[in-house]
Order: sequence, then structure tokens, then C-alpha cells
Amino acid sequence: MSAIAIIGKPNSGKSLLFNKMTGLSQKVANFPGVTVEVKEGKYGEHTLIDLPGIYTFNALTQDEEVAVKKFFDHLATHKVGAVLCVLDSTSLKASLRLGLEVQMAAAKEKVPVIFALNMMDVLEDNQLRMDVDGLAKELRAPVIPISAKTGNGIEPLKHILENSQNLKPIDFSEINFELRAAEIQKSFGVNADVLIKKQTRLDQILLSNIYGGFFFVVIMLVLFQAIFTWAVPFMDLVEWLIEVIGMKAASYLPKGWLQDFVIEAIFGGLGSFLVFVPQIFFLTFIVGLLEDSGYLARAAIICHKPLKFFGLSGKSFIPLLSGHACAIPAIYASRVVESPKRRLLTVLAIPLMGCSARLPVYTLLIAAFIPAYSFLGGLIGLQGIIFFSLYFLGIIVALIVSGVLSKTLYKTKNDSPFILELPPYRLPHWRPLLKRSLNSCHQFIQKAGLVIFCVTIIVWTLGYFPNGSGHLESSWLAIMGRFIEPVMTPLGLDWKYGIAVLSSFVAREVFVGTLGTLFGIEAIGDDISNLASQIQNSGLTLGSGMALLVFYVIALQCVSTLVIIRRELNSTKTAISLFFSYGALAYFLAWCVKLLIP
Repeated sequence: MSAIAIIGKPNSGKSLLFNKMTGLSQKVANFPGVTVEVKEGKYGEHTLIDLPGIYTFNALTQDEEVAVKKFFDHLATHKVGAVLCVLDSTSLKASLRLGLEVQMAAAKEKVPVIFALNMMDVLEDNQLRMDVDGLAKELRAPVIPISAKTGNGIEPLKHILENSQNLKPIDFSEINFELRAAEIQKSFGVNADVLIKKQTRLDQILLSNIYGGFFFVVIMLVLFQAIFTWAVPFMDLVEWLIEVIGMKAASYLPKGWLQDFVIEAIFGGLGSFLVFVPQIFFLTFIVGLLEDSGYLARAAIICHKPLKFFGLSGKSFIPLLSGHACAIPAIYASRVVESPKRRLLTVLAIPLMGCSARLPVYTLLIAAFIPAYSFLGGLIGLQGIIFFSLYFLGIIVALIVSGVLSKTLYKTKNDSPFILELPPYRLPHWRPLLKRSLNSCHQFIQKAGLVIFCVTIIVWTLGYFPNGSGHLESSWLAIMGRFIEPVMTPLGLDWKYGIAVLSSFVAREVFVGTLGTLFGIEAIGDDISNLASQIQNSGLTLGSGMALLVFYVIALQCVSTLVIIRRELNSTKTAISLFFSYGALAYFLAWCVKLLIP
């Protein structure tokens, strides 16, 4: 059976429908530029192809170019036997502008088109009615009313798709798509004034000059407070489980190098990293709430004016915020920025966002040096405020770097206007949101776990031999570490931290696992479950701890990110220059912090 291509404008519910039909957990969001890659999934005997959301075949952004090219390639090679075009019933004219283009392109290749009329639950909730039969007759194609959110109408749609080979392609003549879509909307669509009035009332608050900025700051503060404070009980649970399992495992092993390896390397190194997985979940979950509710597009509007001053765009806010989860998908999401100059500056700024790989480092050092004072009945804590400040520092440095580059190296590059569609406010769909958050945790463990395990084994072997636990100072690792100690001395750090920093150039989160292993070897059987306490007792000063934090805010220590930057910008020189430039800046600012704080 040939494949079925799914196409539609952004925010039409296209990807949510794809997930419902295939059972896949693909990322869905209420702004353009998220679904960049073409996704495929099995539905019975059919293969469904989910193309990135587009507004018309006149592509403005790179992800739209991907969708348009893939769509026409599939038609030309006869890979698809039918096209499923998703229409937004609450915004029929904008959806039909693309739908009519799709219908004409498919007609030339004798491929039938089926229309899924989504968001029907929104119309029902507002007591609005649409002439679906009249619309189907006018389009000369099946039009199935559905709600991808509730699942209503999915079964009739499946029935049509299963029999799509019996549908006859139509003849289609050249028309003015914009005018024709307006005519059909007037004849068969709903009066959307009710929906627009509701949206406008909220926008008058969230986009106002007086309250908009206030709500934005509060929402961002809640986001980072949740990552640090609300995740603590779950982190404590994971830490307790690791300790219990570690003690149980050790009791079954004979004393010697094998028992030391399990306790020090596995539970001291890899276990120290797993403690921070709950924070990844909370980060993804709350960002997902903002995405699915429609607020992120409003945040882009709020941020456009200040970002424009630094050479960026309001649309840069979306990949920059995504960069707080992981830089790699954020760099892909930067394709939504139409301006080549602003997209380039966005890509260069993304590595300065506090990605999830930095979370373990931030949490460990903050727990070691910042007291757990709380305010407002425990709602806000000093540690959460410092946590927010670190992310804020990364954003400030990113803006300064972008501003300088936009007015120097990239001053002559061409620019494009800022255009953004505001999606309607919607309640998030909880099941995909939870799946997405759990999937982020799984990917974080899968991506970093193997690397940390390998680094931990190497670090443990070099630190354990030739004299075993309790003799770290005379180990092979100590001999190597003292070669790089002069570089770390100005920051008030000894060779152990130098080794941890050096190993983290493979991946930032390795820093925690390496320190966990080193302190585990040094502990000689003592409790190694609380790494923060061990750092406190090691004699490391507040100034050195803050210097380390500043270093990790700015340094680009992710090989995967460098590879993606090189691929997206098609420039090895830019990727290498970025690595050394951010590294030098990070070291300089960390040294300044050490001078200011004893």
C-alpha cells in the first residue's frame, strides 16, 4: 500500500492527529518551527508521513522549504497514494489557502485529497455550527469533521483513508487561492468573532505594555523555580533509591576492587548523575505547558522589541527558550527565523542558554555553597533565585554577544521582517505532554548515560590504581592532574576539579559523575551519597565555587552541539571559533569572579 502524506498549516493539530493515528509520541507545539524533520509512522497497513507545518507553497523559512520539497518529491515519485490535508475549523480561510494549493498540486499527479476538519470540539464548546456537507461538495473531496484532541471523528477518517484507493482524483484549474479561500469561508465557515473576542480579552492583559512584561517575568521565574525547588522531593527519592540499591549490591560482593568499582564508579559516579533526571522532567513539562497553551507565541511578541535591539528577532525567543532543554533541537528550531542574519545570530547565541546538561552542575554547586533559605512560606527559595540568576546570566551574555556581532562582523547581512501568527489559547493535551516529558528524561539518560559510564570507568581506573581506595593523591590520575593544575590554580581549584572540568568537554554533565567517582575513591568506604556535602568538606571556597558556576554558564562543552552548528551553518571555522571564543570568555569571567569573591 502506498503512503499517505499529512499536510497542514502550523497549529492546525496536524501532528497531534498523526500521533493519535500512529501511537507515536512526537513533539507537538503551538508555534511554527518545532516539527522540522519529516516523521513517518505505521497505521495498519499504511505509512503516514507527517510533513512540517506550512502556510503556503511560497516557503519563507527552512522548515517550510523542507515540507514543500518533500511534498512535491513524494508526489513526483508517486510515493504517496493520497494526501490528508488538515484544516483548522476555527481559522478556515487561512487553512484553505494551503488546502487549495495542495488540491491543485495533487490533481496534476492524479492523487486524491482528503480533508480532516479539525478543532470541531472548539466550535461545539462555543455553540458554533459549520456546513460540513456543503464544504465537501464545494471542494469535491471528502471532508471529515474531527477533534484530534478528544479523538472524535477519528474512526470515520480512518475508514476513508483505508478506502482512499477508491477515491477519484479531480480536475483542477488555475484560481486565485486567497480569494477562493475567502469565498468558501464566507459561504461555509463559521463566524469566528466569538473566538476572537475571547482571545483578544486575554491578549489585552498578556500583551499589554503594563502587565505583559510583568506576567512574562513571573512565568519565567516560576519555570526556573520549579526546576530547582519543586523537583527536590523527587531528587531526594532517587538519591535514596541509589543509596539503598548501592548498599544492597555491595553486600553481595566480596571486599576488593570489584566492590570498590561498584560503589565508587557505578553508584558514586553514574548514580550522582541520575539524581538530576527529575529536573529534566519538570523543565520539559513546564515548557510544554507554555507551548501547548499558546503563550510562547505571545512571549515571542513581547520579546521582539528588546531582542531586535541585539540583532535578533521575536522568533529567536522560541529556539532560545528551547535551548534551555537542549541546544541541538533548538538549533534546528532556529530555521523558523526568516532572516538569514537573525537566524545565524540565534544559532550562535543558543549554546549560552542553560541546557539540561548544565542542570546537574548548577544544582550540585548551588547545593554545596548556597544556604537553603526560603521566602513566602517556602514558595521561593534563595537557591532557586541563584539558579534563575545563572540562566539569566547566560541570556545576558548571549544578548551582548549577539548585539556586538550584529553591529560588527554581520553588520552588512540582509534582514527580513518579523511576521508571526498568534495561535488561539488552548488547554494542553496532557497525555502527549507527559509522554514528551518522560521521553526527554529517557533521551537524557540514553544520550549521556553511556558517555558518563565510559568516562567514569576511565577516571576510576586511573584514580584507583596502583594503590587502591584512599590513595587518590598517589594515583595515576593525580600524576596527570598535576600537569593541568597550574591552569586551575588562578580559579582556586585543585587538580581534581581540573580533571572533572577536562572530562566534561565530552559532555557537561560528566563533571558530576567524575567528581562523584573521585570523591568516592577518596572516601574509603564512608557515605558517598551526598556529593554536595563532600564538596563543602573539601575546602573549596565560595569564590571558587561561583567561578566554576560562571565558567559552566558560558563554556561550550558539547561536541554534539558543535557538530550540529557546523552542519547547520555549513562552516567548520565558525564552530571551532565559537568553541575557543566561549572557552576563553568563560575562563576570563570565572577568573574575575574569583578576584571579587574570596
